[in-house]
Amino acid sequence: MTMTAEQATQFADVFDRLVTGVEQVLLGKHHVIRMSFTALLSGGHLLLEDVPGTGKTSLARAIAQSVRGTSNRVQFTPDLLPGDITGVSIYDQRSGAFEFHRGPVFANIVLADEINRASPKTQAALLEVMEEGQITVDGVTHPVAAPFMVIATQNPIEQAGTYRLPEAQLDRFIMKESIGYPDHASTIRILEGAGQRAHEVIVPPVVSAATVVELAALARTVYVDATINDYVARLIDGTRTSSEVRLGVSVRGALALIRTAKTLAAANGRHYVVPDDVKELADAVLAHRLVLDPEAEFDGVTASSVIARVLIETPPPSDRQAA
Repeated sequence: MTMTAEQATQFADVFDRLVTGVEQVLLGKHHVIRMSFTALLSGGHLLLEDVPGTGKTSLARAIAQSVRGTSNRVQFTPDLLPGDITGVSIYDQRSGAFEFHRGPVFANIVLADEINRASPKTQAALLEVMEEGQITVDGVTHPVAAPFMVIATQNPIEQAGTYRLPEAQLDRFIMKESIGYPDHASTIRILEGAGQRAHEVIVPPVVSAATVVELAALARTVYVDATINDYVARLIDGTRTSSEVRLGVSVRGALALIRTAKTLAAANGRHYVVPDDVKELADAVLAHRLVLDPEAEFDGVTASSVIARVLIETPPPSDRQAA
């Protein structure tokens, strides 16, 4: 089954209403909000690398409210244990059995704040749930809610006492974005509403959590032409053969680019993917998966500049071929 043009129009209408609702809380950040919902409806997770005070918590809470879902926030610290995230089994003397007490990961939207401040062992507690949507404790598997999305943050400036995320974990985030500071006009609007705290703003729900699951399933039916698959494969090959890259994009990264391109196409009211969808998402989906050569990194080369060069060097198919 392939998405129809009518279904694409309906999908785009719901998507726009979701974005508009969250923009009431996160002023002037239309692009980031669109990318966040693209990640959610692609069944993925979002990594936000940003300085404190840019609205990361407000974004997670607003997304959960707009889809009538639950949200939890976990402040990652060096003494945080895996059980503090997943939950623990506690012996109940009355029943004579162990009872599982769920951790904060059992929510639709989980904000993992300053994820790189926790030890690698604690970070690894998220690997299973981010990939498979379930938690295994004491040999017992517990599924999490659907939809499920981890929004993790890390501070790019203050690196003292932090643990760099391993490549295996970075690869599980479908995209990486930065909210950034608001522009002047948005700052004025924020200051005018200083009498109301961010957590007091309630975003009216647009759809139910169950509808989000249905929309995500519908996004997977967007048509992708063979020329688009070839284009993505050539982009991925370009990251692997670059002399500035020690480790290129994985197969998981290639799949993530196709999945998000499908969702973005539907969000734009199309039932098929075009090369511009891939180009718009390439940096957010691919850059954080690259491991640069140390010498290139020392010379000032960034993962984003590598992706930009690969996009220039890799000719896309024409829209007529891809349609």
